[in-house]
Parts: sequence; structure tokens; C-alpha cells
Amino acid sequence: MRESILVLGIETSCDETAVAILKFENKQARILADVVNSQSLKHRLYGGVVPESASRYHLFNIIPALKQAVNKAGKSLKNIDVFSATSGPGLVSALLVGLDTAKSLAYAMRKPLVGVNHIEGHILAGLVDLDNLDKVEQRLPAIVLTASGGHTLLVEVKAIGRYKLLGRSLDDAAGEAFDKTALMLGETYPGGPAISRLARTGKSDRFKLPRPMTGSNDFNFSFSGLKTAARRQIAVLGKLDQITRQDLAASFEEAVTDVLVSKTIKAADSFKIDNIIVTGGVSANQRLREKFNKQIKNKQIFFPPMVLTADNAVMIALAGYFSHQQARSLPLTPQPKLSI
Repeated sequence: MRESILVLGIETSCDETAVAILKFENKQARILADVVNSQSLKHRLYGGVVPESASRYHLFNIIPALKQAVNKAGKSLKNIDVFSATSGPGLVSALLVGLDTAKSLAYAMRKPLVGVNHIEGHILAGLVDLDNLDKVEQRLPAIVLTASGGHTLLVEVKAIGRYKLLGRSLDDAAGEAFDKTALMLGETYPGGPAISRLARTGKSDRFKLPRPMTGSNDFNFSFSGLKTAARRQIAVLGKLDQITRQDLAASFEEAVTDVLVSKTIKAADSFKIDNIIVTGGVSANQRLREKFNKQIKNKQIFFPPMVLTADNAVMIALAGYFSHQQARSLPLTPQPKLSI
């Protein structure tokens, strides 16, 4: 194995066009470039991501993002040892942009190309300590909660590359529920930050909202009923003043985070696992972090750095590196419904 390896990652599964370059050397991973071009403002008008528009924006953004990353890293494409890109899950037309770009680069540079799982990328963002790759062993086995706008999953991680899906959302993902409820409260997409901002000054005990499936005997989630309960409450109240909006946001955030924390701790206790990792866009929620830190006893909990909670290419380069080291790769065609 070479002492130093440069890995370029490309992420285009949804509405972020991201390119990153990582240098792996001496059991460390150094981020040489991390470029994320978000489309959230573009999709705000529609209250969510429009797949066809997302793929078109990726086409516009991918080459500039690539050039910016190479310039930031102070490298040329000829220096890259491994190319990696998200194969899935995600929007099929959006995935195609990143994969085809990576294919062209790898072919032109005559270097290996690795297709990676977007969910594995999120897992590794919370699992891997970039300053000491050997710390991975100290954090395993682990129960991982991945919560974002597109996914809410509980996964048992025995080793990198060895994953067991324990539970998932049967309907809306947690982040999606935040987005839709924020729209009902008159906020804009993306809804997670808007809900959190309103909730800071709200009373979380004013509205009694349900905690779906916390009493079930499995590790699945469901947030559509909670979202519907919020909608019905809004319909009963009619026009909302600012205080009511804040209280409803706080009550909704409290309910979602209660469910996520409860289910995750239940899984860790059931499998007698002492490490918990919380990752994905929703892991940036401060109330969620507060609850985990308060309720975790005799266990270790890890979160990714804030900059690596939302979709990014650093996590794709990480997954690409470990996949390459283990001689594994996903198909180099879009896998929109890929599971872990």
C-alpha cells in the first residue's frame, strides 16, 4: 500500500453539488478541498427539491466545483489516485451527473473509480476520526442513527463495510417532516434550521403531539402521523401569531427528537452495544444533541463535525478510500433505491 493516497469524491445525490479531495497518509486523512454548492435557495420557491431542476443545476455546477476543488487542493487531476462518486441512494438523474463526471475523469486519468453508498458516507462521517484513522476500532461495534431529509435509519455497524439495517422510516424521513411542518408554519425550505430557530424561544410543552412508534417492538420510525397532528393543530388554531408559531415549532421539535433518541438508545440497549453515532443533516439539531448527551449513560456517543452533517463530498471520499482499500465498489450506474 502506498504511503500517501489522494482520493477525490463527488456527491450529487440530491441538491448539493459537492467535490472534495482528501489526502490519506500516516493513518490520517487531511481535507485538501471541500466544495459544496447548495441548491436550497433555487428550490425554496417550490417548498422542496424538484428532481429535474436538481439534475440541471448539477450539470451547471459540477465542472466549476471540480475546478475549485482542484485549485484549493493545489493539485492537478493527474495527482489523484482514486476517484469516487455516489452511486445511490438518491435522485436518479442527479446521481447520473456525478457518476458520469467521475467515470470520465477516471478514464481520462487511467485511475480506479469507486462507486459508494451515500448512507455509508454519512456513517463514516461520524465514525471516522480524520486525525487518527485507527480510532475507528475503538468506536466499534456501534449503533448508528442516520437522519436527514431523505433518510432515517438505524444501522448496526460491526466493521467498516459490515452493516446491518435495523430499522427505517416507514414514511416521511425526520428531515422531511421538519421541512413540511416548517412550510405549514409559514417558513421556507429547508425547514430544519427554521424549526430550530423558532423553537429556541418556544414552549415545548404547550402542544401535546404524539411520539409515533416509541412503543413498538421494532426499530422503525414513522413521522407522517406527527406531521398530520401538527397540521390539524394549525387548522384548529387558524391564524398563528408569532408566539404560537414558536411554541408549535418547539413542541414539534421535542416530539421528533424524543422519538429519535428513544429508538436509538433502545437499539443500543437491545444489542448491548456501547457506542452510538448520530449523523446526517438532522444531527446538526442542537436539541437532539442535548438530549443524547443528557440521556446516554455508560455509553459513548459521537457526532460528525457540523460541516459534515449535511450532504458533502468529504464523506464520499472517505467511503471511496475504505472501499478501495477493501477492493469493493458499488455498480457505476445510478442506484436510486439503494439500501445499506
